[in-house]
Amino acid sequence: MPHHREKISKKAYERELTRLQIELVKMQAWVKATGYRAVIVFEGRDAAGKGGTIKRIIEPLNPRIARIVALPAPTDRERTQWYFQRYVAHLPAAGEVILFDRSWYNRAGVERVMGFCTDEDYARFMRQCPVFEEMLIDAGIQLIKYWFSVSDEEQERRFQRRLTDPTKRWKLSPMDLESRARWADYSRAKDAMFARTDTDRAPWFVVGSDIKRHARLDCIAHLLSEVPYTDLTPEPIELPPRPPQHSNDRPPMERQTFVPAHHATVG
Repeated sequence: MPHHREKISKKAYERELTRLQIELVKMQAWVKATGYRAVIVFEGRDAAGKGGTIKRIIEPLNPRIARIVALPAPTDRERTQWYFQRYVAHLPAAGEVILFDRSWYNRAGVERVMGFCTDEDYARFMRQCPVFEEMLIDAGIQLIKYWFSVSDEEQERRFQRRLTDPTKRWKLSPMDLESRARWADYSRAKDAMFARTDTDRAPWFVVGSDIKRHARLDCIAHLLSEVPYTDLTPEPIELPPRPPQHSNDRPPMERQTFVPAHHATVG
């Protein structure tokens, strides 16, 4: 895992991120034009940087084409369904890319480690998951799976920063604290999961994420290399001269309620 690289400067990072996001927009145009369908799975330890990477991918894209699915805990009704059923409802139609911020692999990770599923449930998942993914691929959906790998020391640093940052405190849940205490259990669960689900047709791609900037750029660049898009950027649109606007009777602006100009009072 290449954590030894010198950290990229902020300026170079932003320049490369902009270049990659332009390519994502090109990819989006191709997805829409061809009816391509993709599912991108993001998994990994808590505080590994999945959310930040997803945010940078989705930032320049049209939410009608690319969207995030981050499901909450299953409802009582969903617990009685076939395990994969609630994920199937979010699979893409033609011209869509779905990014799963955690996915059906919850069963092989947190549910297994925390005892939220039975041994029978777990064994059934491990049998069915490769078959389920084969079905997606056979249906013409490209499946790309990323595992964000963070060291114990870096995860601890990120947890500590979340404690002191009011904007990130929501990211630190009781479940995160429990995972912190069960590092070895999660490692064993991940190894067992990879042994059964890292297949030729649906491999896991591991993203070294001790340096967030590197993880984001590496993941986006890899994603672009996996999607067989071509540049379908349309020709620039020329705006004709704007026609004359005829005045008409409109209600006075004083009747409208405006948002206060808060910025004018900020030093």
